[in-house]
Amino acid sequence: MTHRLLALGVFSLFLGVFSALAADAGEEYRVCRYCGDAHDARRMFGVDLEGDGRRYAPIRQVDVLHIKLDVTPNFSKRTVECVTTIQFVPLRQPLRELKLDAMELTIDRVRGSAEISDFASTKKELTIAFAEPIPVGEEAFVEIAHHSQPTGGFYFRTPEMGYPADDIHCWTQGESHFARQWFPCFDYPNERSTTEVICRVPPTMTVVSNGRQIGDEVDAQSGLRVVHWLHDKPHVNYLICLVAGNLEKLEKMSGDVPLGFYTQPSWKEHAENSFADTADIMDFYQKEIGVPYPWPKYDQVTIADFLAGGMENTTITTLTDGTIYADETENVKTSHGLDAHELAHQWFGDYVTCVDWSHLWLNEGFATYYTHLYEGKKSGRDAMLYGLYRDATGRILTQTSDKKPIVWNQYKNSGQQFDYRAYPKGSWVLHMLRNQLGEDLFRACVKTYLERNALSSVATPALQSTIEEVSGRSFDQFFDQWVYHARFPDLKITYRWLPHEKLAHLTLEQTHETNDAVLLYAFPATFRFDSNSGSVSRTFRADGKKQEWFVPLDEKPEVVRFDPDYALLARVTFEKPNEMLFAQLKNQEDMVGRLRAIEQLEKKKSDDVVAALTTALQTDSFYGVRKEATQALQKIHNDKAFDALLASTEQSDARVRLEVIEALGRFYRPMQVNEFVEMVRSESNPAIQAALVRSLGKYHDEAVDGLLLELLKSNTFRNELLSAAIDAINARRDSSMASVLMETIKTRRGDFTTSGLASALTTLARISEDQDDTAAQRKLLLAQLSDLRSPVRKGALQALGLLGDVEALSVLETFAASAAEKESEAAAKKAIEELRAEKPAAPRELSELRKLIDELKKQNEKLTEDVNTLKKKVEAKAK
Repeated sequence: MTHRLLALGVFSLFLGVFSALAADAGEEYRVCRYCGDAHDARRMFGVDLEGDGRRYAPIRQVDVLHIKLDVTPNFSKRTVECVTTIQFVPLRQPLRELKLDAMELTIDRVRGSAEISDFASTKKELTIAFAEPIPVGEEAFVEIAHHSQPTGGFYFRTPEMGYPADDIHCWTQGESHFARQWFPCFDYPNERSTTEVICRVPPTMTVVSNGRQIGDEVDAQSGLRVVHWLHDKPHVNYLICLVAGNLEKLEKMSGDVPLGFYTQPSWKEHAENSFADTADIMDFYQKEIGVPYPWPKYDQVTIADFLAGGMENTTITTLTDGTIYADETENVKTSHGLDAHELAHQWFGDYVTCVDWSHLWLNEGFATYYTHLYEGKKSGRDAMLYGLYRDATGRILTQTSDKKPIVWNQYKNSGQQFDYRAYPKGSWVLHMLRNQLGEDLFRACVKTYLERNALSSVATPALQSTIEEVSGRSFDQFFDQWVYHARFPDLKITYRWLPHEKLAHLTLEQTHETNDAVLLYAFPATFRFDSNSGSVSRTFRADGKKQEWFVPLDEKPEVVRFDPDYALLARVTFEKPNEMLFAQLKNQEDMVGRLRAIEQLEKKKSDDVVAALTTALQTDSFYGVRKEATQALQKIHNDKAFDALLASTEQSDARVRLEVIEALGRFYRPMQVNEFVEMVRSESNPAIQAALVRSLGKYHDEAVDGLLLELLKSNTFRNELLSAAIDAINARRDSSMASVLMETIKTRRGDFTTSGLASALTTLARISEDQDDTAAQRKLLLAQLSDLRSPVRKGALQALGLLGDVEALSVLETFAASAAEKESEAAAKKAIEELRAEKPAAPRELSELRKLIDELKKQNEKLTEDVNTLKKKVEAKAK
């Protein structure tokens, strides 16, 4: 008995630890440059600015008229030679010296239309002094020859770095302040100019840039192909883009606008999937926005190991190669959301641009919202509202303590602005405006805003003043509370039916704390009362701490809905009895109402709740409701909920099927491991197979062992199943798999995606950290430090810290002191902290203990099954 109690105690402890480790980290949301992690956003898209205090657009010395770049990339050396010519006109006063942003550039020579007395360059800027001041209004130019080996702004993907030779390419990324790392410029969005790019590459390569191509020939002297692009409408500096390399092209037309999709040869087979909706999106936006596409063409180019989802450079969007997917994934993976977001930027962000990063939402909020509008056009209004619901519940309403408003200029690094405030919250502000104005008036306001500010950089007041002028209404309070102050309202709503008076009694209380950063909100509060005889709606103005209203009705409502049109961004508490929630869940005309019902029902565990959610999962007309019902059953997490999920794996929509599989994977059912393994083998969708495989990481079973060993040898698109098997091995923390994983890394190194290889390295470290001899692992990890792909090198550095082998300390200290990239430097420092930290000794028998716990669980379930069978036999004989 003592041993059994001890085993059960250990089992309970293990389950608690496992639950903490297996908690859902949330869906990754990397459209455009949105980043949920503030540190990552600062690293990828921001530059630390000097000084403290508020940030404003810098004062311009000159008006830049035109930028011409003559670029020669050296792919083998990963260097850039460039001649930059800048035409300009001095503003306000004669110009004695011109200051340009120029980071780590070697300046070879400078000449200009005016005599130059001297020039000086530092690590951050180039200053050009003129012999005589250039008069105000006099057009002038400077020509600067320079070279560099950029660590940002200009990137290479070459075979020397570990990329396929057939896929060799280079590319640029300007937002927010990275153009300065490969050419001198005024690197801020309050300056616009026309641009010209000449690029010299080997004859077989393709060059894509902004605007229209005006030249393409092979230079007889150098043997290089010289491709010439001109963009003759002014745009901001960070939107200048160049991509060159081995590229395959797909073409379409949208009206008279040429559409191009360029991708590396390795991805050509599946590239059409990512390009399928572009023409339809273009057509929809031109009609919805009311302003024709303002540029001569629209290209999209995939980039290996891109920094984010996409970047909306004028006429040429760069995209992650992860946007390419195989047909077998059905609708689990799509590209039209990313496609729609980046294409919307050609109007919002390129045609009209935020004047500084405090007004970033004018770029990103519009692009996010118009993506939702396109989803509504493509898949129906419920799909649009579901996207807004996911944004609100998962990305905005969780930010309860953030005191930063949407327009906020106290950032130290521009990357701090690329968060939920600019993207989903900015989108929700536009959604609320559209609902208050009406669709037609909203369109008129947006069209006027774009036409009035075409080809210029603006701040938020430009949008507000346009809306007020076109609508004839004041929006001071609206913008003050939603844009210039932080947060959102917390609302507590109560309802009582007064039968004698036939009155619905409503109260609404704003329960959030108000202060200088967060206001008491004013908004339209709409209620709908559904009964057998129909629906009645009433709208009141909510602007107090607590308010109450009485609504006369002919009969008691079956359902009371707050905000039935889903037009208010708020965290709402509105407790309802089960019978009202069940009725709400059945209303197929009110998708958001069904989602709201699920929110409350998932907190209850009764059999009738499970039955109602199961019915929704199996029969609801909208896939999003079926997904949310699935998640609710997983949260209820009892046997009946598990059985309901297991009975619902046959789903016509692959997105729901995946959700069901992932929900099942969060239960612990060792008696059904063989069934799960068989599900992996019978499933045809690799994305769903991968989810099943990852869920098996909690089981130590021979069938699982065999499957994982088999999948380590598998070949699928992007080797998704190989990566899933490694994730499962990581979850198992099974040191017995270390040798086979090392062999897989050695023999299949070229088959991994970059992120997949990095994950394999950290997994190897985690499952090996308790071994006495980790010399072989250390040697393998150290060998990866010579890999020139930043994610792989970062993964190897992290793995060395996790491995806990002090023999690696001297190498890590070298990287921490002199790494060429900030990512590697930070990873090395973190690894050193891991090595030097005093860690509690992990039990050497942990892997065996987990296996023992699995076996005890199986025996316990079998014993319970036998007892239940015996009980039924006894009851039958008694009868």
